[in-house]
Amino acid sequence: MTITKFIQYLQLEKRYSTHTVVAYQTDLDSFTEYLTSHYALSNPEESTRDMIRSWVMTLMEQGFSATSVNRKLSTLKTYYHFLLRQGIVTVNPVKAIQSLKTPKRLPVYIEEEQLSVALDKETEHPHGFRAIRDHIVLELLYATGMRRSELTELRQGSVDTSQSALKVRGKRNKERLIPLSKQMMDQLLAYLEMKRKTFGDGNDYLIVTNKGQKAYPELIYHIAHRALEGVSSKRKSPHVLRHSFATHLLNRGAELNTIKELLGHASLAATQVYTHSTIEQLKTIYHQAHPRAKLK
Repeated sequence: MTITKFIQYLQLEKRYSTHTVVAYQTDLDSFTEYLTSHYALSNPEESTRDMIRSWVMTLMEQGFSATSVNRKLSTLKTYYHFLLRQGIVTVNPVKAIQSLKTPKRLPVYIEEEQLSVALDKETEHPHGFRAIRDHIVLELLYATGMRRSELTELRQGSVDTSQSALKVRGKRNKERLIPLSKQMMDQLLAYLEMKRKTFGDGNDYLIVTNKGQKAYPELIYHIAHRALEGVSSKRKSPHVLRHSFATHLLNRGAELNTIKELLGHASLAATQVYTHSTIEQLKTIYHQAHPRAKLK
């Protein structure tokens, strides 16, 4: 089946993360089920532009956000582009379908003082492997700004003690080097020693479960969510720590291009969203503090 070949292409040639591949698979399964139930069509390569538009309308009626629908359309565009290259189809039926307009959303981040309190709270009397592992997860997410999927793929060899840095492999299989503070490096080495004493040398992954197996994305999410429970009233996810990392660096004068490299963004445009967040913060402070800001 073409979907199976496509998924193998994403895994083996594009080397996409497990999280990304699962998202593609889920979108394609949803689209295939729709074609089967509404058009008695089992092969998605036989679908037409009107069928895809009908699916988009159904998704919107079901309450999917414009962002979610656009992501699903992006999946189909990539899938049909693959089929074109393979000579399986002659036309990409998604090409003429425009993405939905989405409202500009600023990154959700946590103020420095609030986040410091949350992280310090996690370090109060940590004992046992689980507590120390959870603390390392939080500290690494905020100290490096890496993605959840990047964290779960780190190996012990990713720790470069000679340069006091982490080798992180991000999207498009691109590797970047992220510096670590001496304190972070000391904590990381102490964690690795406890990991070795607890589970031996059988698992080379940096972050592991309570049973010594490779950590899975949901575990990282739950660790972050629990730690941010009393701090963030909005989102409480690992990505909030990534947003906080970038925003705090920018607020403290870091160059945008440096932040881009640390985050592993392909273009500066993806990083510039953090400047909007900082500008909004400045506007809020101005309107609250300037004596003539409220004059009409």
